[in-house]
Amino acid sequence: MSTATRDYSSRKAKVTELAIFGGTPAIDKTLHVGQPNIGNRQQFSERVADILERRWLTNDGTYVKQFEKQIAELAGVAHCVAMCNATIGLEIAIRASGLSGEVIVPSFTFIATAHALQWQNITPVFCDIDPQTHCLDIKRVEEAITPRTTGIIGVHLWGRPCDIDGLSEIAARHGLKLLFDAAHAFGCSYKGRAIGSFGDAEIFSFHATKFINSLEGGAVVTNDAALAQQMRLMRNFGFTTYDQIDSLGTNGKLNEISAAMGLTNLESMPEIIAANQQHYDQYHTELTNLAGVSFVRYDETESSNFQYVVLEIDAAKTGVTRDQLMQVLHAENVLARRYFYPGCHRMAPYPQLYPNAQRSLSQTEQVAARVLTLPTGQAVTADMVSGVCAIIRTVLNNAPEVCQRLQERSPA
Repeated sequence: MSTATRDYSSRKAKVTELAIFGGTPAIDKTLHVGQPNIGNRQQFSERVADILERRWLTNDGTYVKQFEKQIAELAGVAHCVAMCNATIGLEIAIRASGLSGEVIVPSFTFIATAHALQWQNITPVFCDIDPQTHCLDIKRVEEAITPRTTGIIGVHLWGRPCDIDGLSEIAARHGLKLLFDAAHAFGCSYKGRAIGSFGDAEIFSFHATKFINSLEGGAVVTNDAALAQQMRLMRNFGFTTYDQIDSLGTNGKLNEISAAMGLTNLESMPEIIAANQQHYDQYHTELTNLAGVSFVRYDETESSNFQYVVLEIDAAKTGVTRDQLMQVLHAENVLARRYFYPGCHRMAPYPQLYPNAQRSLSQTEQVAARVLTLPTGQAVTADMVSGVCAIIRTVLNNAPEVCQRLQERSPA
């Protein structure tokens, strides 16, 4: 059935109507967190045709240069170095910045933040978060510094900036490099200034799941000309001229078709953000009075991309756990996600490498057990949001019965 004819907002008032207990799924198509936004298809097709006509598919082509220029302008920085993905961008930024020894990072982040360090034999020192912001707790950062510490990587989780001023002061006082994983934060601001211009460099992601995507892609932005030049060399094997290599490098280049997709989606950026904000506001309105459900809120005085709808589920008040609610939603074709469970410190290889890390990560473990993200973006309609909210209300309003039925379904 097409989305144009089906009413996804229809209510499931009874527990027996839930799909996990035999009912028909509320949504007849799978709703993902981070389902790709697609800009003007005709414009993208024209750009791809031009690329094929030029026969210049990679290696700093016209579209990559245009993409870098626009990203730099939007981020308010002098330099943008486009990358094939944000993970490679982070690895190159780490190496170009001269990081070594130990680097302080949150555990409550996507695994790539930690892997980018460990991959280069740099120890990620997992630091606890502020439970209100889900970002690094600067008091804990200060405590984690040792003689081997060379840098800090802050993560702007959900697009909400971490305590940039606090981290900048600590880094300056201890002579540390400061990078920001801004994978979630393109189009966001801190004290009225665009994310991208803080620290030694910031790293954006333009992966398919991000609100602005280039199919796969990323970028490192900075105001440090020497650092930008070093990263440009590193992303292209260390080539300084047509056949001259002067330093170690890898292949981190963004291709032209990905850049064309990025440019096309940038043209739709206001509409995409508007759709995200509309869905966020609707979720908040329809779920705001449910006991035990709290929202990650965005600062209305700052710019935001609203690309994540994040709930915290307090099982003591809701009567169901986050995982039980997620199980019910999945049966309804709503693939809510428990980002970033269980924390990097509990993912391989880190429990073996740093078996005592969890001792200093109490807030990380509590937040990781509560967070649930819901589908949003241009592929989601207002009716779909209403349908998702109806499922959540039915589960929470009938928590004892839902829990009992879920227990009965569990293998003995």
